[in-house]
Amino acid sequence: MYQPKLWFSLFDFSFNYVGNEPNFIEESFSWSLEFEENWKQIREELELYLTIHKPEAYFNKTMVNSKESWKTLSLKWWDINFHSRNKYFPKTLEIVNKYPEILSVSFNLLEPNGKILPHCGDTNAIYRCHLGIKIPDSLPKTGFRVREEIKSWEEGKWLIFMDAYKHEAFNFCDKKRIIMVIDIMRPEFQMRRRKIISTVLTSLFLQKRAQKFTFIYKLPQWAIRIIAIPLIPIAYLSVKCINFLKIY
Repeated sequence: MYQPKLWFSLFDFSFNYVGNEPNFIEESFSWSLEFEENWKQIREELELYLTIHKPEAYFNKTMVNSKESWKTLSLKWWDINFHSRNKYFPKTLEIVNKYPEILSVSFNLLEPNGKILPHCGDTNAIYRCHLGIKIPDSLPKTGFRVREEIKSWEEGKWLIFMDAYKHEAFNFCDKKRIIMVIDIMRPEFQMRRRKIISTVLTSLFLQKRAQKFTFIYKLPQWAIRIIAIPLIPIAYLSVKCINFLKIY
């Protein structure tokens, strides 16, 4: 039986994961049906929240065609819990908390004429899952591509895909596209959860610093490794402290 090797974009400057997993994952999971059955209530919670709060533009402006076109709202981010938002999403979090394999939960807004440029995820240890919340149109105007394969979102339905492969999203119509995004730990990597979360958080930390200190993008791979390796255990301890102190 094929056992995939654990991969991180942080340590592979080719940003080209090579695996035999399909682009889109068609199998059903224990959690997927429950979200689909409750998607309208999830949407209602989001709509109520958005009447008094605004989501933030995604930090990495190099990934979009317009810096304000992609906005996100996180409830859980690589095991970091956003406690301040719990009261606004009781039903959503009731479902989320049933399934320990869920690492991240967020809502993702793509503005009219917005495009998320081709990019790869941070690791092959997860499946990324999109639940359609407000989908204004279908192909060819609004859609999602993983490598050479392209699909449309549907409201109340999942698109589950291999995040490590290059992918892109576009919304070339006159209304916002909104999805719920969930990261699911692949069962074959579950025993390495601590390493995966810590390494990905370190990667995201460096990506965020590179928005201000652009020389980081020009560093050779050996230099990134020297910087990253001591940060990985710090990232793990930071998750524990942030959740214990309920900082977010």
